[in-house]
Amino acid sequence: MLIAPAFVAGVVLAAVSLPLVVVVAAFLSRYVPGKWRILRIVWFLFLYVGVEALVLVAMFVFWVASGLGVRLRTPFWQESHYRLLRWMLRRVVASAKFTFKVSLIREGPPPRTMGEVRTRSILVLSRHAGPGDSFLLMDGLANQFRRNPRIVLKEFLQWDPAIDVMLNRLPSAFVPSAERGEGLLRTIAGMSATMGMHDAFVIFPEGGNYTVKRHLRSIEKLMEIGRPDLAERAQSLKNTLPPRSTGVKTALAAAPSPSDVFFVGHAGLETFETMGDIWRGMPMGTEVHVKIWHIPAERIPPPEHQETWLFDMWAEIDAWISGRLAQTAEPFDDPDAY
Repeated sequence: MLIAPAFVAGVVLAAVSLPLVVVVAAFLSRYVPGKWRILRIVWFLFLYVGVEALVLVAMFVFWVASGLGVRLRTPFWQESHYRLLRWMLRRVVASAKFTFKVSLIREGPPPRTMGEVRTRSILVLSRHAGPGDSFLLMDGLANQFRRNPRIVLKEFLQWDPAIDVMLNRLPSAFVPSAERGEGLLRTIAGMSATMGMHDAFVIFPEGGNYTVKRHLRSIEKLMEIGRPDLAERAQSLKNTLPPRSTGVKTALAAAPSPSDVFFVGHAGLETFETMGDIWRGMPMGTEVHVKIWHIPAERIPPPEHQETWLFDMWAEIDAWISGRLAQTAEPFDDPDAY
């Protein structure tokens, strides 16, 4: 009631002052290393907040037209929101690729049952690295593969007005950053159990971005809970955190039968986790390599073997990432290591 209208009003004021801001940004860019660095960032931020403002206005119209929200959960209005989400993701990702010179290179043929042949629901288990990969993954699922993505997010992301309103109207969930245990597992089970053949449940098994400190802490936790076998396997991972199997097993157990699993690995965004990284790296000219592993429902192991299977797949993803980073001569460099 307060943040969304204030956000839209702020974007309108920003649009009025944009010509002056562009002139100032272009002038300052002459004295900053890089090719129009300040102007690029100003342009992307303005387009991002502009898209968000349009989405907020559209969702307000949806709310009014649906009987002041009474019918928002009906199939028609759910699909209307998914179409709006696809448009939002398409615009933001296209602008980011153009502004930051990011190219996406997918290895191998596209998995058919993820896209045009939708005969079953799917779970997508993805590596997590920086803020950009979530947008790229959701855009790929929604616009390329025409899936309706659902996701469990940390609750602080609700400070983004458009994400807050949009995903609270669609099958997604916001949970506190420290949420663990039965509450989180019930949320995951509910999200998975209600999937249809057009849906994709996105899970980041690592629970966060890779840093050396987080990696070491995850190994300590595995030792604390009496799992030295998994701690030893976690030590061999160079680019990823060890996957948390409980949430994945819960999602698999609750998912409609049959449901396929897709593992997603990507390499290229490791050094762009914060705005400071983006500032130092522009213009990037970054190539993001993506590889998808398709596991049909018939090949998913039984629950008692899923933990080992998940670690095996994560080790394969980690090794693939190491190979890609070695080829591009961009080894992961974590400031927390020093």
